[in-house]
Amino acid sequence: MLWERAPQWQWADERLGRLRDLGVRPIVGLLHHGSGPPTTSLLDPEFPEKLAAYARAVAERYPWVEDWTPVNEPLTTARFSCLYGFWHPHARGSEPFARSLLNQVRAVVLAMRAIREVIPNARLVQTDDLGKTHSTPRLEYQQDHENERRWATWDLLCGRSRPVRDWFAYIGVEAPELRWFEENPCPPDVIGINHYLSSERFLDHRLERYPEHVHGGNGRDAYADELAPRVLGAGADGPGRLLLEVWERYGLPIAVTEVHNGSTREEQLRWYDEVWRAAVAARDAGADVRAVTVWSLLGTAGWSSMLTQGHNDYEVGVFDARGPKPRPTAIARMTRALATEGRFDHPVLRSPGWWRRPDRFWYSPEGQVAPSPPNDAPPLLVTGATGTLGRAFARLCEQRGLSCVLTSRAELDLADQQSARTALERVRPWAVVNAAGYVRVDDAESEPERCRRENADGPAVLARECARTRLPFVTFSSDLVFDGSKEAPYVESDAVAPRNVYGATKAEAEHRVLAAHPAALVVRTSAFFGPWDEWNFAHAALEALATGRPFAAADDAVVSPTYVPDLVDAVLDLLIDDESGIWHVANPGEVTWEEFARLVAAAAGVSEATLHGCPSAELGWVARRPRYSALGSERGSLLEPLEDALARFVGERAAVFEPARAPAA
Repeated sequence: MLWERAPQWQWADERLGRLRDLGVRPIVGLLHHGSGPPTTSLLDPEFPEKLAAYARAVAERYPWVEDWTPVNEPLTTARFSCLYGFWHPHARGSEPFARSLLNQVRAVVLAMRAIREVIPNARLVQTDDLGKTHSTPRLEYQQDHENERRWATWDLLCGRSRPVRDWFAYIGVEAPELRWFEENPCPPDVIGINHYLSSERFLDHRLERYPEHVHGGNGRDAYADELAPRVLGAGADGPGRLLLEVWERYGLPIAVTEVHNGSTREEQLRWYDEVWRAAVAARDAGADVRAVTVWSLLGTAGWSSMLTQGHNDYEVGVFDARGPKPRPTAIARMTRALATEGRFDHPVLRSPGWWRRPDRFWYSPEGQVAPSPPNDAPPLLVTGATGTLGRAFARLCEQRGLSCVLTSRAELDLADQQSARTALERVRPWAVVNAAGYVRVDDAESEPERCRRENADGPAVLARECARTRLPFVTFSSDLVFDGSKEAPYVESDAVAPRNVYGATKAEAEHRVLAAHPAALVVRTSAFFGPWDEWNFAHAALEALATGRPFAAADDAVVSPTYVPDLVDAVLDLLIDDESGIWHVANPGEVTWEEFARLVAAAAGVSEATLHGCPSAELGWVARRPRYSALGSERGSLLEPLEDALARFVGERAAVFEPARAPAA
């Protein structure tokens, strides 16, 4: 019920009414990292009274609502709005920071007073980010200050202004203003803890060890401010220890009110699992922990940059909202299982999160390195050891902490049932990804039986074996299953009508795989390019244009180029989500091959003077291609736009190839 958008009665009537009908008890928030309507701001002396008036109006309209958070994360909002200047009112300094914090906490007290005059049994659920600061010995004074400051919201509400009195006095806040909180205590009915992997920091005065973008200071010392797990040998304290610190300090009911990790799906599950286990352990140790809350239900937009970069990059939550309707992810399954059974298991949880693995360090570790938890997860079996896609899966599985066994044709002949069965019995994977296949589209016209064996028979055999052992299975198809007669991006339900042998074998594979294993995932993709090998169009175009060599590209065939790292990451997420059926996965953007080459050149900053666009008939293609085979999706668009992918391709490719080509000193 955001104050900035008031009045929004019809909108709220519909949604709160629906929640009430469903028997869902809402916690109503009035200010979420905001500064109120244009008539006020966090620095307005009348801000508390104005919010209280709005709170009364909301309570009078919804007198059945019992749980309230008038202001979400006052301390965090004060830091980002009035200390760092990122958010409105964009102030920077200790005095506006202190003023905005006191205004918000006073507003909570007055708002709850107004609400309780309408709803006597209304409960305050007071949230704030709870982190912890670590440092080198030289910066211990700053560490201690920040570790005391983190409690300010709850201390003030509990009428405990003494711990922060010296700090406020130093800034210039008069004692009577602080005594007001002692005389008007409003202790939370539930302390809401929001804790993220970024909430624990390490401060280091040795600036030369760190990149400039993490440099900062306090006016007395300059220091770097970095994620604690990236530096501390022992690792971060983590949610378990912090929950007990809250309990020991306040002895009030606790809820973990936000659990989110903007990362790949298995890392989201691992963080959720760690927080859940920490909450259970704290409860077993005597703390009154009431709840663990996933944030957010429908994902977030722009929060990876704290809403400061002007773009709304999306992070998946319990549901993925990028399709026509919210799609439940593995986090939804986990939430349901924890809520009903108190436990959840998935093979990816048997490997530690990146913040617990030995490869987490970006710098020389500070202090003794703690041993990593055991990794006893079964592997993912990936076929296609010599191919671009198979090698990409192996590389990204390693980065994501997923055990992977990459098999060659000699180790696993897809079209041989006994070979497939033997490989599955030997590896004992939790899932299988078929990244192998016949890829030479023109040669397939003269080798139809070989192409069919590798592209249709093999996936069908492997699908049957996975169905027999109830293993999740993924295989890949192509945009070449379509004939090009459509003038808008092809979606999953469009009829297939291949124009060449290669496309026909892929279409046959789709049918046979899903007939044998209805729970299988079939991913159609298009014209993929990646930074780690030289066998793709984007690399070839860049090599030619950068060296001034002629390069011809079709100007009459439209495709959806797909960045391999994006493709693999999205497919792994879909696999963990237990998705099935046909999915189109390609970077949004439809271009001719010539346009694609020009975009590659522009991204790399090289001349396109030697680029020549021509009809595809002049390129010597043997197999007929559709004139238009761009892919869209009616299930959800999962990848970033093509231009974004190209920018990353250029940077990652340079890191792979340019050092190797640099002349010796």
